[in-house]
Amino acid sequence: MDVVLDGIFRQNVTYDYDSDYEYKDDLEPKNSEVLIPLLYSVVLIVGLLGNGLVLAALVWKRRFWTISDIFVLHLSVADVLLLVMLPFLAAQSSQTCGWCFKGFVCKITGAAFNINFYCGIFLLLCIGLDRCLSMAHARRLFSQKRPALAHISCLLVWLCSLILSIPDWIFMGARKDPSHEKLLCVHKYAQSQTDWRLKSRLLHHMLGFLLPAAALIICWSCVLLRLQHGLKSLQKVISIKVNLSLVALFFLCWVPYNITLLADTVRSRPGESNDLSVDSEGSIKTALVVTSALGCVHACLRPLLYLGLCANFKKQILGLLRRAAADSERSLWELGVGEDVLHDRRREGEELKQMTGVDHQIPSAQC
Repeated sequence: MDVVLDGIFRQNVTYDYDSDYEYKDDLEPKNSEVLIPLLYSVVLIVGLLGNGLVLAALVWKRRFWTISDIFVLHLSVADVLLLVMLPFLAAQSSQTCGWCFKGFVCKITGAAFNINFYCGIFLLLCIGLDRCLSMAHARRLFSQKRPALAHISCLLVWLCSLILSIPDWIFMGARKDPSHEKLLCVHKYAQSQTDWRLKSRLLHHMLGFLLPAAALIICWSCVLLRLQHGLKSLQKVISIKVNLSLVALFFLCWVPYNITLLADTVRSRPGESNDLSVDSEGSIKTALVVTSALGCVHACLRPLLYLGLCANFKKQILGLLRRAAADSERSLWELGVGEDVLHDRRREGEELKQMTGVDHQIPSAQC
């Protein structure tokens, strides 16, 4: 019996697996459709609960508000504004059609994302300037005797944030993603508007991130240097610890996104009309998605930081849960914003009197 194998080995046919099965296009949507909506859902639940407790504690403490309470209120409002927009971002990642809402909702969502960032960094800068002046020059930018200045500063922060978000209100819209053939809520620029894209990016990089971040670093560097050579009271150390934790948390969540966005801006070529977040290279595009999600995570972490570092906030929450009246003249957040230097010295004097009083009472008790 003759076995003929010539027909088998002569057939020289190559099979292109990549043409029939795209690993990259198959796996990336599945991962994003599951992980990002799940992350946004967790951030939404934790963030609303945490910021709800913060706002409830402020309302419960309604007779006497410190300057720190004012700034914490505006920080929480900015976080809640971003949190209520997260369901739209989660729906964009999970639905096959991508962005299935109206264009005006897209503008609001994009603006809320940047307004949260701008308000966060500008409000922290106000706190840092107040602490720097109090440590270096024994003066206060804000005072409990003049709370109107703190309210005006917060309103100016919101106004500046709205002005910096004008490009989002103008250019945000639904645009088809060429890689996955679905609509995404991104910036849209026409051929005649390529200069506006670069101008809006430079406005964000310079006025929204680099200059405020540099000012924050300078302020807290001066505070730390002054603390090493000055009086190290326990109250000041605690307040500086809380403030530095807030600044470090903000930088940890938002610096990766801004560095990625800056790299994306530098990589762009003049004359490109499409938005960078859609037509970017795969690595930069993925990094933008991941780092923007990390920035959204920041909206739920600040209340957890208050709960872990601020003892007065814990007591206020316990009193709130027990429905006990807890009106207090002390700050809940240990930020030390607007506290007068004379008040600190008076408190230190009272503590010294109590210590000396105890020292005099001990010998008499032994006799």
